[in-house]
Amino acid sequence: MSDLSILKRRILVSGKKQLADLVVRNGKIVNVFTGELMEGDIAIVDGMIAGIGSYEGMEVIDAQGKFIVPGFIDGHVHIESAMVTPAEFCRIVLPHGVTTIIADPHEIANVSGTEGIQYMLDASESLPFDAYFMLPSCVPATPFENAGARLDAKDMDHLYAHPRVLGLGEVMDFPSISGTQENMLQKIAAAHAKKAKIDGHAAGISREDLSIYMAAGIRTDHECINAQEAKDRLDLGMYLMVRQGSVARDLEALLPAVTPQNARRCLFVTDDKHLDDLLEEGSIDCNVRLAIKNGIPAITAIQMATLNSAECFGLHHLGAIAPGYQADFLLLEDLEQITIHQVYKKGKLVAEQGKIIETAFSDHPTHSTPSILKDSVRIGKITGDQLAIPLSSNQCHVIEIIPNSLVTNHLVEQVDIENGCFVPSITKDQLKIAVIERHRATGNIGLGIVKGFGIKKGAIASTVTHDSHNLIVVGQNDQDMLAAIHHLKRIQGGLAVVCEGRILASLPLPIAGLMTDRTQQEIYKHLKQLNRAAREIGVSKELNPFLTLSFLALPVIPYLKITDLGLFHFSSFSHISVEQRPHDSTLGTGTHRNPLS
Repeated sequence: MSDLSILKRRILVSGKKQLADLVVRNGKIVNVFTGELMEGDIAIVDGMIAGIGSYEGMEVIDAQGKFIVPGFIDGHVHIESAMVTPAEFCRIVLPHGVTTIIADPHEIANVSGTEGIQYMLDASESLPFDAYFMLPSCVPATPFENAGARLDAKDMDHLYAHPRVLGLGEVMDFPSISGTQENMLQKIAAAHAKKAKIDGHAAGISREDLSIYMAAGIRTDHECINAQEAKDRLDLGMYLMVRQGSVARDLEALLPAVTPQNARRCLFVTDDKHLDDLLEEGSIDCNVRLAIKNGIPAITAIQMATLNSAECFGLHHLGAIAPGYQADFLLLEDLEQITIHQVYKKGKLVAEQGKIIETAFSDHPTHSTPSILKDSVRIGKITGDQLAIPLSSNQCHVIEIIPNSLVTNHLVEQVDIENGCFVPSITKDQLKIAVIERHRATGNIGLGIVKGFGIKKGAIASTVTHDSHNLIVVGQNDQDMLAAIHHLKRIQGGLAVVCEGRILASLPLPIAGLMTDRTQQEIYKHLKQLNRAAREIGVSKELNPFLTLSFLALPVIPYLKITDLGLFHFSSFSHISVEQRPHDSTLGTGTHRNPLS
């Protein structure tokens, strides 16, 4: 059917000259434009809403007084963080009312470049949700680490032609923007030339420096962690992305900045959320529920999860129950608890009572995984000598974990030394951490000291390590660290817990070392085993062990991190020695107790 005939049919249905495909009656429609409830039949044809009023249709649904709200939109998410393929991700979030996502595939792009991006586009085709994409702006994230690929503006230019590519993803290399580094400015200019959107990533950026982002045409940010930072972004004209993920649980801290006057500039995102948290807590429905619990009016919270997100990304056919909008909607039993009865996509029932309608996937073709994504863990043999941290004094820079935060503290502490090298201490909770370059077998190994995990024995390791996704391992002894490294090399990526040389639990992630084509039920079972094994070796119950581990190598988040090139100091944006040296006083070392909070 041509576009013209579709338009003509929609107008005829709207004018009651033809029957609608579907009419939804007897529901309480949440009007996200006015903030009110309204009544009327919803007439749907060809997956679009043709009218609201009094209509007849070939099929009629009685909503029986339930609330009808637009489908939820996740404004910024990394599918790879759930460790599943796009199709399986769709199966996870649809029952939670998420009918549209704005995904940034920079995880897989950092491993496999444009081939990884193309895989995500192909694998998300014809699914019963809309998967839009932002092209990764920072591959690698910074010049201070080694990723599996390097993407310049010219490498991504052809991808803008894809109908589901909306713009340039989170720009996290602030020094390159402020320093007008040509390679980064070329990416920004290319996005502007395409009239594309540009996402920000302003972790630890001052209010004045936010002006640089705005001047560059960057209009969103999801990295603020307190109400003042949220207000700064809103004051300067940014869209505020209110994040509630697995590690970064910022929503409650940001909500005091949301007012009736500025709420239309606020939207919900999950960013990075593990599969177990998605299944147990939900996705954007969790954000909405938590916002309502914390005093945001229900319709305002729904507006933030729907219309605001759609308008932020120029998706003018989404985000509302109104004529001319796509028929993506939910039937809710309760407006305060966000109890989802049914989920509809383009007027078709796709989930009911928390379960997927399998026929909704009938149009989705099977996608094979390209071979380039399967052989991604390339490291040579690692020995104990390569994990040694030689020291001449016992004063060292230490990464301290803050539970449920991407930010770390930067400490200087006394450490134990044997035979001139650092040794982990259970009593001081000081463990060894290593990041091993795994894309080109360069032999790079960054070493450091971390506290906050609470590990008493053994080691945990992962190839999910934002954003370059090298192999990261933390442990109480070198032998178990080595066993974990060699195991992940053998299975070509994944997560593992090791104790006394024995693999206690493991989840293979053979797709770029980030994802698996296993079902959500299988992955969930493995994650539970991994978390139990992590607790057995002493990992604190206050934190998600593998998500926490994965963000310790992200140098664009304050304050002390580690890459394959060594310990990284965020404030000076440079590598530093593990051992404290006299000139380190200029770094502002000491105990940083998260001054952003």
